[in-house]
Amino acid sequence: MRHLFTALFVCAFVIPARAQHPTQQPKYDLLLKGGHVIDPANGLDAKMDVAVLLGRIAAVQKDIPANDAGKVVDVSGLYVTPGLIDIHYHIGHGGAPLNWFAPDSSDHEIALLTAPTSTQIDPHAVLVPYGVPADLALQSGVTTVVDAGSAGADTFLQEKEEVIEHAKVRVLAFLNVVSNGMKGGLEQTVDNMDVKRCADTVLRYSDIIVGVKTAHYWPQRPLDELHPTWAAVDRAIACADAAKVPVMYDFWPRPERSYADLILQKARPGDIHTHVFAQQFPIIVDGKLNPIMQQARARGVIFDVGHGAGSFWFRNAVPAVKQGFVPDSMSTDLHIGDFTTLSMSNVMSKFLNMGVPLADLIRRSTVNPANEIHRPELGTLTVGREADIAVLDEQHGHFGFVDCGYAKMEGTSRVVAQMTIRAGRILYDPSGLSMVQWEKARPQYFNIPMLQGSLPATADSYPRN
Repeated sequence: MRHLFTALFVCAFVIPARAQHPTQQPKYDLLLKGGHVIDPANGLDAKMDVAVLLGRIAAVQKDIPANDAGKVVDVSGLYVTPGLIDIHYHIGHGGAPLNWFAPDSSDHEIALLTAPTSTQIDPHAVLVPYGVPADLALQSGVTTVVDAGSAGADTFLQEKEEVIEHAKVRVLAFLNVVSNGMKGGLEQTVDNMDVKRCADTVLRYSDIIVGVKTAHYWPQRPLDELHPTWAAVDRAIACADAAKVPVMYDFWPRPERSYADLILQKARPGDIHTHVFAQQFPIIVDGKLNPIMQQARARGVIFDVGHGAGSFWFRNAVPAVKQGFVPDSMSTDLHIGDFTTLSMSNVMSKFLNMGVPLADLIRRSTVNPANEIHRPELGTLTVGREADIAVLDEQHGHFGFVDCGYAKMEGTSRVVAQMTIRAGRILYDPSGLSMVQWEKARPQYFNIPMLQGSLPATADSYPRN
């Protein structure tokens, strides 16, 4: 009884005391400590820490105490930036039907109609689905991709349900003025460029669709009454006017429609010319930057890289950059034709070796494209915004870079993504920057789960998927 009384007496004082001083919860979920923050939207370019709470930026300041966070990641020697925005990317099927591989596919029927003879199928007309996995972009620090017109009014819902709603990266889109979308065999059919259907679709899905895209229209064959010179451009502009969004132009000039006419007369302020350094544009004339480039920029036309498999030549890019003309936004034009050799970090690295400072490249990969698509809440580390973050390394050595004309440029620096965080979740961390040594992992890591659904054998509980 004496021992029981003593125990009750101690509890009477100890338990209330503990109730007055409960275990203190960490102030933040995640702390990126010791990195160099570059956040052009907020004018930040200095060594600072970045804290995340409940999937949002909670603090960006110097010397945040490590014990304020549940997980601390040492990013010393690395750059911490807003998640990058790739404004020209391709996802999904495009205009290709779901059964594109089948002998009775409509894709084959279109190919037969366009073949040189009635019995020969043009191999270039039968195309597999155009897009690449959206989440491939995470490997370059990209947290937002913008599909550049793969789908039109007839095919957008398929793209939305098949890809957009399941991607971990944020996916927005330009809607193709061609209702069937890209590479489906109807890009030369003016009747498939339905302005009303285009505008109605943009407005219906305005949370996802940020603009209108026109591409690949009638680059070779003689113009005729079924193929007016500016049909695709004019209809894209009409749709964009009705929906109050920008147009992105993928354009091939010809004598009847010059590049100067596009950027000095047709394109409206805020419209975007992508593939700016493609082979077909007179960017450099007699070694000098073509004056129309600065004239167009002065009237508000935006220029985007849109590198791709056939739209980037050093002979245009290097002289233009040396003369002060740098594209407003970096972008990849990733699709099935180039995803093995191209990435956002690769595109940025090419311009880094042309002399564009890293901080400027970050601006052209974050706040600039965010403003181009009228999404100013993106591309920033502003407190309260979703925690979309890239951790980048600027590596030095001897590197080679290629263009679409099979020419090479050598350089001494490159950008490499070390970690990508989307809405507070660590989705890309190939070197284990945020992970513990396996020998020091928590006991749960060493468990052998007996049933599906048992606690996973993970070294920590931080969200990563």
